[in-house]
Amino acid sequence: MARRAGGGPGLRLLLWLWGLWGLWGLCALGPGPAAACSPRCRHGGLCLADGSCLCSKGYEGERCQHATCYPKCKNGGECLRPGKCRCPPGYGGRYCHKVSCEGGCQNGGECVSVNGVVKCLCASGWTGSRCQEAICPQGCRNNGACVAPGICSCPAGWVGRACHLAVCKLPCQHGGKCIAPNVCRCRLPYSGPQCTKKRKE
Repeated sequence: MARRAGGGPGLRLLLWLWGLWGLWGLCALGPGPAAACSPRCRHGGLCLADGSCLCSKGYEGERCQHATCYPKCKNGGECLRPGKCRCPPGYGGRYCHKVSCEGGCQNGGECVSVNGVVKCLCASGWTGSRCQEAICPQGCRNNGACVAPGICSCPAGWVGRACHLAVCKLPCQHGGKCIAPNVCRCRLPYSGPQCTKKRKE
């Protein structure tokens, strides 16, 4: 009589026991121990089996606690989050690479850094921390104000490049000189507001 393929009952029993042993082995082993990171990984970092962190893009450090900026923040800037720098006073721009003067520089002034000190470099004729003050080399007299390089704004009764010339609405006569608004200094023998009165000998 011919044998059926597949072996006898002894072989089938052996295969069944082998499968049972393999199944028991898998159950006995179970899943590996869960990875534990303490303190935990921050900013979406992945905890690895050895307790270290695999940081997500834009962060670094033992626990992914530090943001990274590329290029790095310059001039002492601090990276707050990926690509975002907090700049110290006097600097600005995405990576703190631009010099920044508080309030800006006026009248054509340029913000520069000289030996680590940020300041405005003023155009000719201007001065002040923000180049806000005009320079009048001739000076502005009689309470005049320098409003532009070399230009004075004079109060009422005064004119001239330096506000040094008084104005008399009624002119001084007989060689008299206007020395203050509407005040004449008369030549002898004349007197009066406009030097019109002649003194009698």
